[in-house]
Amino acid sequence: MKKILIMDTTLRDGEKVPGTKLNINEQLKIAYQLQKMNVDVIETSFPSLSHNDLEATKIIAQKIGDKTTISIPSRAIRHDIDEVYSCVKNSYDPIIHIVLGSSDLYNGKNKEQIFMQNIDAIKYAKSILPKVQYSFTDASRQDFDILWEKIKLVVEAGANIINIPDTVSVMVPDEYGEIINKINYRLKNLDKDIILSVHCHNDLGLATANSLIAIKNGADKIECTINGFGERAGNTALEEVAMALKLHKKYYNAYTGLVTREINNTSKLVSYLMGIDIQINKPITGSNVFSHYSNLRMKEITNSENTYEIIHPEDVGIENSELILTSRSGESALKKGLAKIGFDRFTNKEFKNLFKEFLELANKKKEVYSYDLLYLIEKNLEESSKQDEEFLQVKNKLYELIDIEVVSNILFSRATVKIKRKDSVFQGEGVGNGPVDAVYTAIRDVIKLNIELGEYKIKSVSKGKEALGKVDIQVIYKNKDYTAKAVDTDVVRASAYAFVNAINSVIIDKETSKTV
Repeated sequence: MKKILIMDTTLRDGEKVPGTKLNINEQLKIAYQLQKMNVDVIETSFPSLSHNDLEATKIIAQKIGDKTTISIPSRAIRHDIDEVYSCVKNSYDPIIHIVLGSSDLYNGKNKEQIFMQNIDAIKYAKSILPKVQYSFTDASRQDFDILWEKIKLVVEAGANIINIPDTVSVMVPDEYGEIINKINYRLKNLDKDIILSVHCHNDLGLATANSLIAIKNGADKIECTINGFGERAGNTALEEVAMALKLHKKYYNAYTGLVTREINNTSKLVSYLMGIDIQINKPITGSNVFSHYSNLRMKEITNSENTYEIIHPEDVGIENSELILTSRSGESALKKGLAKIGFDRFTNKEFKNLFKEFLELANKKKEVYSYDLLYLIEKNLEESSKQDEEFLQVKNKLYELIDIEVVSNILFSRATVKIKRKDSVFQGEGVGNGPVDAVYTAIRDVIKLNIELGEYKIKSVSKGKEALGKVDIQVIYKNKDYTAKAVDTDVVRASAYAFVNAINSVIIDKETSKTV
């Protein structure tokens, strides 16, 4: 039986969802959870995209690269390849993933010149790292004979992982399976140790089907994301491939090494940190997947759990009972609750801070649920990110919300805010169409930046009378988008915190760009 390698590309393709941007600590937390799920390969974002992406890649490789294979994408440019090497040179089994960067390579060059530059890049990458992956962008729409000739040249240049993406999701399963079958047969005759990888997008809802038929036709590695997050309609969902193979192991004659009990925790974590809701009827991870409303079905499920559930909730880490914590819960109970949702990596100092914040939340909310703990973790990650060098350089230029006061009636809303910057406290006032609009007007009155609100989303992220409200916003400053989020039992306060966080992101970007 063949083991299928699973490469998670949530930190690269998953982060292409508009409005989604993870800081370094959030990326690292997801990487830790993917490692806990025993993903074979974790792909990071492009180090060449920004200083933040470069630093995040270095930290992820340093923290988990000793046990988990890290794949780092690179354009076919020597400088980028050197940057990748600097990130993973001390990792035990890294992969450099050569991806065509059209914006840098097409100007004044024909396709043959571009491809030969890719060949040179592969040769150079192979001279410094043993594992080189090459992705044939939009392979599913290329002429097969031309594609195969290119594959042979890429293998001769030193690539030992060949990726055949359905980049724009044009393939139906029979077509894609046929292409993979032909490539696999020729590739293994060329070199039996070459790994054949596939990367499918979901514009037609066929990403999982195409990935599975690729496995049936010889693919060795599947590239996917948690919850199927990705640009446009998303990517192949890791959890769907994992559970399909687990349920139909004999049919596919294949298996993964994934710890599927961590699927639920991983799904929730990624959803929370990225600020993207999971569709309620999403296979495997949707909230309705293990819910049954028909009285007849409930009776049948009680008598035989296999009647309407081909997958058991515990297989993906969903338990029937939720641990509910209160202000009387001790440190051991909190540790148990955190471990239950996948968080067990803390220093003593970090845990003491978490426990202090937990007690404050429990006294306010009375009952603390799983999503409340996720809020505490996110807050802890944000505090950790404030120790980053870039943050410390501009710390005195950032704003802190001290207090807000809102009066609202059917005719208008008026708000007063107090905001601190360094050692000075400022007061602003504003009126608006509703309490949130009034608060935002008052904040602008203090900060004096021409910031436009793009998107505003609010949702409950926990249970109970004092449920936490989470606000996700997108602001626009000088034609550039910035995102921020905040959580509080008062949604107006959460909205204010989110707006100030977004403004601070603008300031950090302005200040750090001066030093680049």
